[in-house]
Amino acid sequence: MIFFDEPVSVAHFVLIGSLMFVAGILCMATKRNTLGILMGVELVLNGANINFVAFGSPLLRPQSLGLDGQMFALFVMVLAAAEAAVALAIALNFYQNFSTIDADRADQLRG
Repeated sequence: MIFFDEPVSVAHFVLIGSLMFVAGILCMATKRNTLGILMGVELVLNGANINFVAFGSPLLRPQSLGLDGQMFALFVMVLAAAEAAVALAIALNFYQNFSTIDADRADQLRG
């Protein structure tokens, strides 16, 4: 069990990353508007980033530089920025077509 009087270790980062990941999954599952779903996606990606950095820590593998997890996290942040830009464009187009951002209201597909 993790106690608060211990020094910060990899387990603390994994716990925080896992909590953020689960909070993002719950946010994506319960929100109905597209902006809430996008916030859940961002929480999932940030939770994964924290776990990447924690598992790439030199505390787990002293013979490496510990930059593997940070490189993965940087790649995920670039991916998240591109995803946010595309998703915002989709949300604006969705609002223009349906006059709402409620994802359940999209009952027709148009090409």
